Amino acid sequence: MYLIKNAEIYAPGRLGIMDVLTGGGKILKMGRELPVEEAYDVEVIDGTGKILMPGLIDAHVHILGGGGEGGAKTRTPEIMLSDIISGGVTTVVGCLGTDGCTRTMSNLLAKAKGLEEEGITTYVYTGSYQVPVRTLTGKIMDDIILLEKVVGTGEIAISDHRSSQPGKKEFARIVADTRVGGILSGKAGLVNIHMGDGQKRLQYLRYVLNKTEIPPSNMLPTHINRSRALMEEGIDYAKNLGGYIDLTTSSDPDFLDPDEVKASTGLKMALDAGVKPEQITFSSDGQGSLPVFDASGKFLGLGVGKVTSLYREMRDAVLNDGVSMTDALKAVTQNPAALLKLSEKGVVKEEADADLVLADRETLDIDMVMAKGRVMVRDGQVLAKGTFES
Repeated sequence: MYLIKNAEIYAPGRLGIMDVLTGGGKILKMGRELPVEEAYDVEVIDGTGKILMPGLIDAHVHILGGGGEGGAKTRTPEIMLSDIISGGVTTVVGCLGTDGCTRTMSNLLAKAKGLEEEGITTYVYTGSYQVPVRTLTGKIMDDIILLEKVVGTGEIAISDHRSSQPGKKEFARIVADTRVGGILSGKAGLVNIHMGDGQKRLQYLRYVLNKTEIPPSNMLPTHINRSRALMEEGIDYAKNLGGYIDLTTSSDPDFLDPDEVKASTGLKMALDAGVKPEQITFSSDGQGSLPVFDASGKFLGLGVGKVTSLYREMRDAVLNDGVSMTDALKAVTQNPAALLKLSEKGVVKEEADADLVLADRETLDIDMVMAKGRVMVRDGQVLAKGTFES
């Protein structure tokens, strides 16, 4: 049990200075000047001068690694626990990417289970870029209903030279099957959609909303900030059709493509344009490859996405772009939790999971990370390591 004293709570809305008592993986009590019950072996953590926020949720992580566009030697490695928790992330949704052949759903599930055993919360999407969708049971709906960790489908690639070039009706059927699977299982039924830099952009999503009864909450297009044109269309899609947009954080800000929009800047752009804060999420694309192609589509090289970029862009939105702490936090906590239907995640409240981040009030540097009630990072130092980490 831990008693965090005198921290400024952002839940993600600001609640003021409070104490938070955790135990059994849950937030047990919140209030002012909570007593220390030494009989219960409560350890006190001083939160003076610090902000206490929910643990971050990263809804797009290549936990098995990604890539391979430049051949087998360019397949990125599997992610390690410390790569996740050092950035304040306590919940991840794993996905496959371009390669649905040498990386499989069974491997993805096993990796997700391993990370859960090491101390964080994990879920996965079924499928990869490819259409027809490669599932474990043979059907999207069956995967979502029968496999506990499967919460949706993705990442399905559209408007990209690496996609399977599905038709609009084929895409709509994927979304429909995913939605019904979610309804029958009590899960999100969310389709995570890889947006390429093709000219079709969000046409397929608009088709689903205009031609079917499926609501926008079942589709989350990611990489919306890959270009200004796509960013502007994403803003229009959110404002006029009620859609949700996801901004990718893993691009290196020092080597940003001139046409690409930094995630923190994209958040500011969307909010200033009138998009509701609840319609915007961040995800890292962590451990995925960041390929570079020339104008003809020839592969030039790649980098590796970092989960830690999620916290960096949230912090930059507050410190550099003038976004409120609450709105910036929503993009990495409450909003993905709502889309994924994770009612005990993304908030600081009694009976919620004890997934918490304690950070310096001025710099927002991470001091402590708690996942499911276990302290994983303390004084900025990673305490918990994965099974094969030294």
